[in-house]
Amino acid sequence: MKTEKIDIPISGMSCASCAAAIESELKKTVGVLDASVNFGVEKASVTFDPKIAKTENLIKAIRDTGYDVVTQKATIPIRGMHCASCVETIETALQEMEGVVSANVNFGTEKATVEFIPLRVSLSDIRRAIRESGYEPLDAEGENLADEEKKAHEREKRTLRDKLVFSAAVSLIVFMGSMNDWFPWMPNILKNWIALFILTTPVQFWAGWQFYKGALAALKYKRTDMNTLIALGTSAAYLYSVIATFFPNVFLRGGIEPATYYDTSAIIISLILLGRFLESKARGKTNEAIKKLIGLRAKTASVIRNGEEIDIPMEEVQVGDIVVVRPGGKIPVDGIVQEGYSTVDESMITGEPTPSEKKAGDKVIGATINRTGSFKFRATSVGKDTVLSQIIKLIEEAQASKAPIQRLADLIASYFVPIVIGIAALTFIVWYIFGPSPAFTHAFLNFVAVLIIACPCALGLATPTAIMVGTGKGAENGVLIKSAEALEMARRVNVIVFDKTGTLTKGKPEVTDILISGRFPKEEILWIAASAESVSEHPLSEAIVQQAKRMGLDIRDPQNFSGIAGEGIESTVDGHNVLVGNIKLMNSRGIDVTPLQIRFEELADEGKTPVFVSIDNKAAGIIAVADTLKPYSSEVVQAIKNLGIEVIMITGDNRRAAEAIGKKLGIDRIFAEVAPHDKANEIKKLREEGKTVAMVGDGINDAPALAQADLGIAIGAGTDIAIESGDIVLIGDDLRGVITAIELSRKTISTIKQNFFWAFFYNALLIPLAAGVLYPFFGILS
Repeated sequence: MKTEKIDIPISGMSCASCAAAIESELKKTVGVLDASVNFGVEKASVTFDPKIAKTENLIKAIRDTGYDVVTQKATIPIRGMHCASCVETIETALQEMEGVVSANVNFGTEKATVEFIPLRVSLSDIRRAIRESGYEPLDAEGENLADEEKKAHEREKRTLRDKLVFSAAVSLIVFMGSMNDWFPWMPNILKNWIALFILTTPVQFWAGWQFYKGALAALKYKRTDMNTLIALGTSAAYLYSVIATFFPNVFLRGGIEPATYYDTSAIIISLILLGRFLESKARGKTNEAIKKLIGLRAKTASVIRNGEEIDIPMEEVQVGDIVVVRPGGKIPVDGIVQEGYSTVDESMITGEPTPSEKKAGDKVIGATINRTGSFKFRATSVGKDTVLSQIIKLIEEAQASKAPIQRLADLIASYFVPIVIGIAALTFIVWYIFGPSPAFTHAFLNFVAVLIIACPCALGLATPTAIMVGTGKGAENGVLIKSAEALEMARRVNVIVFDKTGTLTKGKPEVTDILISGRFPKEEILWIAASAESVSEHPLSEAIVQQAKRMGLDIRDPQNFSGIAGEGIESTVDGHNVLVGNIKLMNSRGIDVTPLQIRFEELADEGKTPVFVSIDNKAAGIIAVADTLKPYSSEVVQAIKNLGIEVIMITGDNRRAAEAIGKKLGIDRIFAEVAPHDKANEIKKLREEGKTVAMVGDGINDAPALAQADLGIAIGAGTDIAIESGDIVLIGDDLRGVITAIELSRKTISTIKQNFFWAFFYNALLIPLAAGVLYPFFGILS
């Protein structure tokens, strides 16, 4: 018995008992002869029978214990794919490699995404397997990869163009030379079968060589694909003609007049080359969105080093560098403003046309455009870690991923070609037995017609093309769809759960009401309260201070400030004794708030947080603070309900405040007073009810709920954490992106289904015609 030994690196082990658990699980795996796990080096050594156990079985055993395998993921551009069956051939070749965990080949983007164990298999091994299966992998990374892809695509397009021009010119001559009755004026030399043979042969074996190459590669893995159909059909027509040209007695002995079909072979090859050339041109446009995003990057940056301002290439900016940005300039990398003030056009990230104000402490994003003032910022993310680079990566991954409906298309395509060959064989038999004389000729011609007409390319392009358009449109509207699965899932959602704070609301309390008892005007009450609160770090204090600043009030430093836990603050402002706090603070100091009590309770019922303001031991007024609704929140909730989707709000706030917000939004079902770690349980309960649930949250404290939902939609305004936490990420802060995601999903899947219908309709209609189904009734042959 042949055995193999493999070392598998493992992550997540924290103790020796972890190693024991993994070791035990591995030994239970069928085909494993021995296993030992070393906690110190975090590695499993496994001896197994390769005929019984595969690498993926071992990895599954490790992952089933709650630990993970250290793997590497690579995306490899591939040239030479022409149909969905090509995808199956490459995937089969890669999945048969020991050490490859998963292989996902996308026909639309012409890329393979491969997860593998580096100690078991290398990238060069993977590329060699792709090459041996009859396709050409590109070997480059980063910017070089984009250049190499472009060069390879241009080479492929030029080659196809040259072959197409030659093949089309020759095919036209061969066609006219073959049709004596139609073109009697053609020179006799071009009507000669030997001349037609000489003209057709380079078309068959030079222009059409790629079909033979692809067919042989598929045959190696016991598969058939579109190349098989083309090679078989055109070879049949060509060889039949060669026999008729050089060995006519073969036909004459059977009483059949020999005929040639060089024109059939040449024209078929020309037409398919035309289709592939047009397809190649179309594919060159599929990644325009990504290319445009890459083009948004600044080329240079002005940084301060050793006390001097110097210009350097953007790639040389390092984390911690102080970068200077002037009006009209592009911000080269992500960072935090250190000094200065400006407005920045962030529309390419957020979709918002209004420039965003930037001051010290604010975040700036690379590739956005500075509009007005100058400022300095400290670089925090450079290279592949910037928001723009992550967006590009997410779009690429989304376009390279497969939706379940696409996997169905690939499965159908893998059965399609053998079925067509079977139909062609049956056509030949039926015509040969029951067809008119010469039966062999009729049988052969209809056999060839069936093989040629059945093109599965439409089926292969139906899904990836639609997914690329869908994810690209989403990116244009600030909606990052991280996978094809997420794009498909969005259409199935029937319940959307919104987090309240930071999602439906701004997440930052603001002053909403100022009520007075008559002694002081509103502005003076706000000025005194803001001055008293100015040294407090409480969120309510900050809201009051910020409101006073917005109104241009001159805030003064308080004296004798003291914070009273759970009640409020006390201080002295401009000689006045000031109390700001709740009813408990007022009662403890003997302040009569009876005249304001009813209004206080009304504000609380509206979901606001009211505080009393006492000046010189007398109630002066109430300041109400609330987390206000985001723009479009009500509009989005109503639009979602109009789509037939139930809307639920979830929050850790008290029920009275939650219901007040829910009433404003028209949300009837509310989960209130839910701790962050319990939000995921509420999502789980909804799913157990049979609901397909989307969770919309800010991507940080809602991460468990986002992960638990069927579809996680993160509101992140471009933050790193949000990008990691959701299946779909709204780069801006606009909730209308939720509607965009749902509508994109519905339209994309609808388009895919339409594509499937027409692909099958075409084949269902034309294959019977090619087989000659009309001949018995109308005497018509295709």
